Amino acid sequence: MSGKRTTWINIVHPTPHDVEALRRIYPYIHPLNLEDILSTNERPKLDTQDDYVFLVMHFPIWDARLQLSRQSEIEFFIGRGYVVTIHEANLEPLEDLYDRCLIDKKATGKFLDGGASHAFYVILDMLVDQIFPLLTRVDSSIRHLEETVFSSDARNLIRQIAVLRRDIIALRRIIRQQIPIIQQLERLTHPVIQEEMEDYFGDILDHIYRARDMIDEDYEIIGGLSDTADTLVSHRINEVIRLLTIFSVIMLPLTLVSSLYGMNVHLPGAEDQNAFLWIIISLFVIAGVMLAYFRHRKWL
Repeated sequence: MSGKRTTWINIVHPTPHDVEALRRIYPYIHPLNLEDILSTNERPKLDTQDDYVFLVMHFPIWDARLQLSRQSEIEFFIGRGYVVTIHEANLEPLEDLYDRCLIDKKATGKFLDGGASHAFYVILDMLVDQIFPLLTRVDSSIRHLEETVFSSDARNLIRQIAVLRRDIIALRRIIRQQIPIIQQLERLTHPVIQEEMEDYFGDILDHIYRARDMIDEDYEIIGGLSDTADTLVSHRINEVIRLLTIFSVIMLPLTLVSSLYGMNVHLPGAEDQNAFLWIIISLFVIAGVMLAYFRHRKWL
């Protein structure tokens, strides 16, 4: 896809054939950089060569099946008059931009007529902005947990907190890894990056800082909710143990009395025809006295 000043090559699911094509079109690209685009586990980095800038970046995407934000890798080659993007077709903003440029020549001109560094800025800005809907979803989930933490079933609450905490940790790791790359971009002096783009990259850096602050705050909140849930569960367990202990203590003298009168020996009142009734009444009296004592001590 070409404009007046810039060509955009968008490679989806890169293959060795794509790498060979890039080598033919841009023979000065370093072989190690070409090798990196076939790898799916490269760490974020920025490499500068005489004729181009190469970046590897990660952006989060939501996996509804796993209920987890996963990282999606994208590589950039920015050179004189061209931008190359290589990814796995799961970055919706990038796909939407490419489809829009295919059908709208005006959008293509606005995007590609400003130079390679401007086109790269537009793509990067869109990818950073798509982080915020994910953070909004996390904030919404946190608010829901805050509202239901005292009324939810303990097992379900702990599960929800664990799933959300895992997602927050994944987002936090992805976002934090991009900050040094964008910081380097803001300070970068290179022939293919226009000097006036420094403020634009600074604006993206402000956005990524805001995303980092939001996810750090969410991380602290979910930690507090986890502690609260643990406290509530411990309190409920203690309540159950206390009731079971009181029940056991009440049963102890009742068991003792019934065991004594169950022995095959002569005991006071055993010959009385109303002995069974008196024993039952005594058991109820003992239990009542103990319950009254426990209530007096505020153990019940």
